[in-house]
Parts: sequence; C-alpha cells; structure tokens
Amino acid sequence: MELNHFDDKAVRALALLLEKFWVLRLEEPDLYQIIREREKVLKRYVDDKLGFELIVHQHFIKLEKIPVEPKSWMGVHDFQEPRDYSMFCCALAFTENCSVDEQFLLSDICEDIKDLYPGDFPLDWTNYNHRRSLVRVIKVLEKLSILKSVEGEIDRFAMDSEQEVLYETTVYARYFMRSYPRDLFEYSTASDILASEWEGHETDERRKRVYRKLFISPVVHREGEDDPDFAYIRNFRNRLREDIEAHTQFRLEVFKNAAALVAEERKQELTLFPDKKAIMDVALHVASYLRSQDIYQPDELGTIHISRIAFEEIVAEVRGIYGKGWSKHYRESTIPAVTNELIDLLRDWEMLGVEPVTNTLIIKPLFGRAIGHFPKDFSTSEDETHEQES
Repeated sequence: MELNHFDDKAVRALALLLEKFWVLRLEEPDLYQIIREREKVLKRYVDDKLGFELIVHQHFIKLEKIPVEPKSWMGVHDFQEPRDYSMFCCALAFTENCSVDEQFLLSDICEDIKDLYPGDFPLDWTNYNHRRSLVRVIKVLEKLSILKSVEGEIDRFAMDSEQEVLYETTVYARYFMRSYPRDLFEYSTASDILASEWEGHETDERRKRVYRKLFISPVVHREGEDDPDFAYIRNFRNRLREDIEAHTQFRLEVFKNAAALVAEERKQELTLFPDKKAIMDVALHVASYLRSQDIYQPDELGTIHISRIAFEEIVAEVRGIYGKGWSKHYRESTIPAVTNELIDLLRDWEMLGVEPVTNTLIIKPLFGRAIGHFPKDFSTSEDETHEQES
C-alpha cells in the first residue's frame, strides 16, 4: 500500500523525520510502516522544498538533514569537549569494520581508538578524563543503536581501566555516516563540504535555503539590511505559510526581524519552546521583565546588547519577584549559576548570542516573543502547577 496524497499521518511522519536522527524498524515498527506507506509523497516534498534525501532501508528510515550553517546546539549534547568527538569518529571507524552481530570486548575498541586517535597527545586509559570521554562515546553509540551491550557495564570502566564489557555491533553501524557528493579527501574545509551540498540545486537554492532554515532552526533572524534569505521570507510569506500549514503541524510567523514556525498546541513527540524543564520558568520570567523595562530598547535588528554583569542583576531582580515559585534548584543556586544555565538555554534556542571578544550578551528578537507569569495568587508549593504563557 502506498499513498499518493499528504494526509495527517504524512504530516506527523514528516515532523518526526525532522525531529529524529533515524527511525529503526525494530524499535518503532508502526512509525516505520506509516513512513513506508507514504514514502512517495514524503520523498517528493523533502526533495522539492528542502533538497534533502529520504533514505528508506529495510531496517531503518533516515532523513539526511544538512543545515545551511552548523550551530552549536546541533552537536551531540552528551559530549563535553572536542576529544569526545574525535574518539567517537575513531569508534565509528572500528564498528564499520565489524560484521553485523560481531562481538568484541571493550579492550578491543579501546586499542583501536588509541591507535586511530589524531590528537597531539596520545590517549592514556589510566587517565580518568580520557576514560570518562570513552564512557560518553560508548553510551552515545548505544543510544544510537550502533552498539549493543551483551555483558558488563561501561560505567565501571570510568573507575577501573581493567574492567571489561562485551559488545555486539548492529546492522546500523555501517549506515551512521552519510555519503558525500565527492570523496572526502577532495575537501579542504568543512565550508567546502557545506558548499558542495548545493551542487545540483542552483536553480532553486534560495527557496531550499529558506526552508532548511525554517524547518531545522528555531528561528530565522534578519542579519542586516541586505539579507536575501529573510527578504525571500518577507516577499513570499503567504505562499510559504499556505504550504507549511498544508504539510506540517506548524504555522509561519513573520515579524520585522524574525521568522519562526510555531505550533498551535503542544506535541509531546516534538521539541518545542517552552518545554517542562524548570529553567523555562526562569527564561519566561526574564523575558517578561525585559519587555517591561523601557531602558532596554532594541536596535534596528531587534537585538539588545547587555553586559554579563547587568544580565546577572536582571536575573537577581527577577528571582526576587518570581523566585518563590521556581524549583528548589533555582531558588537556592547562586545567581551566576542560574545565569549560566539560562544563557546556555537561550543560546541553544538562538535567542541569545555572545560577542567573542567582549563577552557582551546579544539578546535576539525571538526572546522578545516569549513571556511568562504566575497568577497573582500563585501557590509556592512544589506540586502546584504554574501558569505560563508563551
């Protein structure tokens, strides 16, 4: 059975393909089948609008999502430093050389990673930090279903380099890395790789750039007076809005300095702002406070430049107003610690940037679209549901 029209299940399937790294048949058979039945319409849409490839394999389905430009939030959130990524690539090289269901010991992959590691200084498994990096790498490989633990616990390796774990490679190990238009050795920089993605899309590159920005990133900000991507959104907003609403669960909102896709109702399967994390209370209340203060006026691009010290003072002021309703962690943490978490959150959602030289915070227009408050008679009990608007 194959459907030739974009029905409600195709809308849901498209949203989840954009959300997930891949859909594994063994783990999500129902979703896998829904996509298979709508393969034709989904492939046509993602190719025509975004220039993405939809890979349908007997064991998995994967939408190859290539951004217009890489952002920090697109990385592996479990990784903490560049060494983790280097070790991860070495581990992938090891697993790609393994047969499906082939079993091996942790010490085997440790030896290969150590031999392949490209850093200036060699890996040393007696070094606790190096072992912790490997633990993070292995856990991500397991989360992606590239490796499967047969016997043993990887966490024990963090405390004792002699600990062993028995692993098994899965059928997905050889499909994690995507194929490139040309041999990787022909590229000199990451920018070269991104530029090559547009080969064959010259006639409709602008439209596909805009769709990729809207669908992958939380927001498209106007970058200057002459921003061709944002001008395209402004000029074709009605056509974009009709198409997006017909094929997705989102609505396009366009303002002077920002454009974003918003959901009319919360979808548990999707990553949306705000979610239920307690830091969202802090973010929404700080946004409300900034909007209420006339001294913080945005510039022509809708941004507000503010020092780190001044931002901490705002967080302290807001905690004085709303803090009784915040979670215990944010009520009791130091103001610098709360500010750090808030900055990390807002950077991930592209609501804030940091100037590299001065460390001045740049509050972006999307943050101005958020607001949150508690009712005047809100309860301070931890099990009370707090009202928020966004």
